[in-house]
Amino acid sequence: MLSALIAAVALSLTAQDPGTAVTLQTEVGPLHGTWLAPAEAPRAVGVIIAGSGPTDRNGNSAQGIRSSTYRLLAEGLADHGIATVRYDKRGVGESLFTGMAEQDLRFSHLVDDAIGWAEQTAEQAGLPCAWLIGHSEGALIALAATERDTSAICGLVLVSGAGRPARVVLEEQLGPQLPEPMRTRAFTALAELEAGREVESIPGLEALFRPSVQPYLISWFAFDPRALIAAYEGPVLIAQGTTDIQVTTTDSDAMKAAQPDATLVVWEGVNHVLKVAPAERAANIRTYSDPDLPLAAPVVPDIAAFILAPR
Repeated sequence: MLSALIAAVALSLTAQDPGTAVTLQTEVGPLHGTWLAPAEAPRAVGVIIAGSGPTDRNGNSAQGIRSSTYRLLAEGLADHGIATVRYDKRGVGESLFTGMAEQDLRFSHLVDDAIGWAEQTAEQAGLPCAWLIGHSEGALIALAATERDTSAICGLVLVSGAGRPARVVLEEQLGPQLPEPMRTRAFTALAELEAGREVESIPGLEALFRPSVQPYLISWFAFDPRALIAAYEGPVLIAQGTTDIQVTTTDSDAMKAAQPDATLVVWEGVNHVLKVAPAERAANIRTYSDPDLPLAAPVVPDIAAFILAPR
């Protein structure tokens, strides 16, 4: 009875409403999110999974990112009849006080949470399953969820996701920014973590290699997105922008090669926060702090069309 009442209230929202607060109970406390639905009963429902770092449910972080990418995506999907939940991960935003210390966090906990949200969200929408819409690291979380019971997962939308192991992508991102011998030391440390061994901190890179985060990095590095997508038999959309300075079409091509049945879309002139941006780094990064800049025109229609396609 209570769940039916909650669903009835949620479904009364219009696409222009800011949404309603929802929580997911976990073993360390509640996670907090936002449910946004169209005015009519939703045609489908999705769970938006945030990328790495302290990125909140709206796609913003205290590290200077104020793009509001996930909020804009949720609002756009509602206009197409698709309800969504977007949520603050453990240790982020309203989910900051979940009772878990950083050194105890593992990648599998984030996978547990995504599955929990999918199950709860599908039930709230009155639908048999929910789509996992993973952005950046969230794409790997969505892929890893398919190793479990996938009955609550309709399929995957993988946006700006790495198509290679995390160590490889980090080396590609860090390499041009680090002088020698720091670069060699960092690459050696990353290889050690991938092998499951903790390392000494590196001067100048203390934040990346702090002892409390290394168990998480080890658990993250254990996943290969190519193996995960190859094993998944459900519908998959791979979406990638050409001016993304964090993940490239090399990654989307790698995932497509591993799973030829997946649908691949490439957005010309679209960056990591799904805004129109040039390849030049400084101008590209400026879009990360502009919440008033809309998502690139094809982003929402392409995702909505894939989710709503007859199957």
